[in-house]
Amino acid sequence: MTYGCCHLSLVPVRENASDKSEMVSQLLFGEIFEILETKPKWVKIKMAFDGYTGWIDAKQYLAIDEEIFNRFNEQLLHCTTDLVEYVQDTAGHLLPIVIGSSAEGMKLMNFNTDAVHNNGEVKREKIVSTALLYLNAPYLWGGRSPFGIDCSGLTQMVYKICGIKLMRDASQQAQQGENLSFIEEAQPGDLAFFDNSDGEIIHVGIIMKNNYIIHAHGKVRIDRLDHTGIFNNEIKNYSHQLRVIKHISE
Repeated sequence: MTYGCCHLSLVPVRENASDKSEMVSQLLFGEIFEILETKPKWVKIKMAFDGYTGWIDAKQYLAIDEEIFNRFNEQLLHCTTDLVEYVQDTAGHLLPIVIGSSAEGMKLMNFNTDAVHNNGEVKREKIVSTALLYLNAPYLWGGRSPFGIDCSGLTQMVYKICGIKLMRDASQQAQQGENLSFIEEAQPGDLAFFDNSDGEIIHVGIIMKNNYIIHAHGKVRIDRLDHTGIFNNEIKNYSHQLRVIKHISE
């Protein structure tokens, strides 16, 4: 088995081995992965954090050995909490890294470690305030950063920063945690999931106080939430149909 580490700010993870293929996720600086398959210009990876698979450009990663991979694997929730941090290596080269990047990766690449980061402890009370850091970030299918993010990327990154591991897609996240019967049972930071006419989970957001929700829809925005779903005051209509509310503690 061979392993790799993202040594750039953001790297697209694509469905197929082509620059024209759909971006299904992103690697952030310092995130690690197993290499499942190699082609002349592409490698197929399995991300250590959530098991997600896809293809990345073969020029956009750093090969690491099993010992480093295992060390990183113990620190998957040890990440930066500054929205954007410019870090500098021993040669004086600067690299911008975004919130949620690996603090352990900074040590490996000989960057300074002054960026504020958590220690992997669960900080559930910080979920909503962390989500607000992404407010107005543009919607980007497969995105996981303040420069572009999708609905499940938002929930995954916010929970990661707060010390809780979520899977990548909304449908996967909906399988985690404890079901709540009513909105009234929900606490700020709980997740609300929404389905389409076929009953498929297609959207997720983070519940706030007083029946508000923060979610990525066009941009990261705050809307009203009730038993029907998300009410968008701009269009004076519901944008999403509520399916289930989940409490995820760890």
